[in-house]
Amino acid sequence: MIHDTAARWLHRMEPEAAHRWTIRGLKWGLGPRQFGADHAMLATSLAGIELTNPVGLAAGFDKNAEAPDAMLAAGFGFVECGAVTPRAQDGKPRPRVFRLSEDRAIINRMGFPNQGLDLFERRLAARQRRGGVVGVNLGANLDSEDRVADYVACLDRLKDLAQFFTVNISSPNTPGLRQLQGSGALDGLLEAVSAVRSKAPLFLKVAPDIADEDVADISAAITRFKLDGIIVSNTTIQRPQSLKSEHMGEGGGLSGPPVFERSTELIRHFRAAGPDLAIIGVGGVSDAETAYWKIRAGANAIQLYTALVYEGPGVVQRIKAGLVERLTADGFANIAEAVGAG
Repeated sequence: MIHDTAARWLHRMEPEAAHRWTIRGLKWGLGPRQFGADHAMLATSLAGIELTNPVGLAAGFDKNAEAPDAMLAAGFGFVECGAVTPRAQDGKPRPRVFRLSEDRAIINRMGFPNQGLDLFERRLAARQRRGGVVGVNLGANLDSEDRVADYVACLDRLKDLAQFFTVNISSPNTPGLRQLQGSGALDGLLEAVSAVRSKAPLFLKVAPDIADEDVADISAAITRFKLDGIIVSNTTIQRPQSLKSEHMGEGGGLSGPPVFERSTELIRHFRAAGPDLAIIGVGGVSDAETAYWKIRAGANAIQLYTALVYEGPGVVQRIKAGLVERLTADGFANIAEAVGAG
């Protein structure tokens, strides 16, 4: 409750300033801690990775791998850091993050601001004996002349330092990046990253704005280049008519509850296209009910970020407790049995 109250207090600050203070607090050991073990019903496997629970922290929160262990201690089953790019960059001009409080949503047009690959690598190397599942979201520099080479460089340097990696081609804030979701460009990218990968699972992250007819081609490419799964989805450039906030017209990617319906629909499509595909569901997860719907739609695990802004870190424990209640009520012995149950 204390940490949830602190999260609400941070709303008095400009969004990026609030985020910087949050990361500092976590590094100072001021974050919440889970002392008991996760319920056995929540244990699951994701592309061969054993998780104590399926609730993950999405990329974007810990861009520079500064506090993954603090977030694992808070109860997340896995944490994804990044996006990291080969060279440090400031990203897009400010202001670039907007709270849509009436919609419990966020719009951001950050453009992958991060401290670069060298520092990211050192931080991951320093935590190698600490345990826990930490993944890396791979990105490309805004001014890059060879985006494929950026992904390859990051993966090649980090491939033995994390438990999974994500090729993020779905951010709307790096001009032209989403063009890599097209079949020809996607094949070239996946062939290149596959050539340097290690044994760690490799995921592809897609946008919620892809067409339904693209699902089969993307799934086929994942199979063809032996990736392990897909993350569905990133932020959307669409603006639903239901939005109420004064900031709804800002440019960038929209996250939070307005993305839930489309991202969940895409999970169903990808599950139908690849029955054995490992799927991480992201977009609008804010409570146990929305997490459960993602899982029943076909997600093996879920991730959240925007919910932390509005619900506080206690949302992680509430989701896990609610999942156990729903699994029990529906007669499932464990979370894996609910995946794709409809």
